[in-house]
Amino acid sequence: MIGFEGRRLNVLIVEDNINFRRLLRTILTSIHVHDVMESEDGESALDLLRTYPADLVLLDWKMEPMDGLAFMHRLRQGPDSPNPTVPVIMVSGYTDAALIAQARDVGVNEFLAKPISAKSLMTRVIAVIDSPRPFVKSGRYYGPDRRRKQVPLKESERRNRS
Repeated sequence: MIGFEGRRLNVLIVEDNINFRRLLRTILTSIHVHDVMESEDGESALDLLRTYPADLVLLDWKMEPMDGLAFMHRLRQGPDSPNPTVPVIMVSGYTDAALIAQARDVGVNEFLAKPISAKSLMTRVIAVIDSPRPFVKSGRYYGPDRRRKQVPLKESERRNRS
């Protein structure tokens, strides 16, 4: 927790369930994050990001009309993206390994399974704020480096970092 200063964070919650938005806001308030905005779907969240300088996005997966994966694709790779490098924690009850891999492959920084606890949320928030992974561009992927461990690579295996 060294270096973490919740009071300085602007957080955008993108979640269609009002009760879960309230829960996330309550947990954030308990760790001294008070500048929180909310959105019910991905499309309105992208619009909000054009004027709200979010330091972090908490994102649900299953929403209508734009779900979390479509939001991530537009956020990371859209030509009109308001903030392509903002850290994103996906919060979802869908926890199949293939689905988590899909989230990772569209550029989600961290994944948090529902139901959540204050401790699990705080751990993910601190991870993306205090220990951010560098962003890489490789083929169709743009987002945080998906490797958790830094293994030395041959020069021919390296990706472009931005």
